[in-house]
Amino acid sequence: MSEFLKTSSVWGVALTICMFALGTFLNRKLKAAWCNPLLLGSIFVILFLSLGKIPYAEYKESCSTLNYFLFPATVSLAVPLYEQWDLLRKNVLAILVGILTGVVTSICCILMIALAFHLTPKIAVSLLPKSVTTAIGVDVSTELGGIPALTTAVIILTGIVGNLLAVSLCKFLRITEPVAKGIAIGTSAHAIGTSRALEMGDVEGAMSSLSIAVAGVLTAVLCPIAASLLGVW
Repeated sequence: MSEFLKTSSVWGVALTICMFALGTFLNRKLKAAWCNPLLLGSIFVILFLSLGKIPYAEYKESCSTLNYFLFPATVSLAVPLYEQWDLLRKNVLAILVGILTGVVTSICCILMIALAFHLTPKIAVSLLPKSVTTAIGVDVSTELGGIPALTTAVIILTGIVGNLLAVSLCKFLRITEPVAKGIAIGTSAHAIGTSRALEMGDVEGAMSSLSIAVAGVLTAVLCPIAASLLGVW
C-alpha cells in the first residue's frame, strides 16, 4: 500500500473526489446545515490520512492536479454576474462601498485579534487575507512573509463557516435585500460562501461572485498597509 501511494500520481485526486462525494451524499440524506460536503469531505480525508499514517506531503503532491482547476472555477463565477449586469449598473456605487466596508472590517478584526492575543507578526499577516480565495490569499500572505499553509487553512475554515451560517445570519439580522445578501456572503466567505449564495438565488449568487473579485483586489492593496501597522513590511 505504501509503495502504491508513493508511485501513484492520482490517488490523492481519487481520494478527494470520493470523500467529497460521500459528504454530498450525507448532506442530501441528513439535510442538515452542518452537513456541508466540503466540511465533511475535509474531515474524512483527515481521518483517512491519520488512520493510514500517510504524510500530508504525499497527499498534497498526489492531488496537486486539482489546484489547476481552482483558477478557472473562480473565473466561471463571472457567468451569473453577466446575467445580472443591469442590476449591477444600477447599484454600482452601493455595491462597491459595501464590498470596501466588508474588506476593511475583516482586516481591522484581524488587527484587533493580533493585538488582543499578542500574535507574532508572521501569524498576523497569515490571517489578514482570510476572506478571499486561496489563489489570492496565499500569494498575499507569501509576499508579506506569512505562512501559506496557515493562510490556506484559515481561508477554508472561513469559507465553511460562512457557508454554514449565511442563511441563518441573514434571517437573524433581518437582511432581506438579495443584493445585500450576496455582497455580505461573497466579501466574507469567498467562493465557498458563494456556492451557498447561488443556492439562495440568482441575484445573491451574482453579487457574491462580483464581491469575490473586488474583495480580492482590495485585500491585495490594503493588506500591505495593515501589515505595515504591525511593523513587518
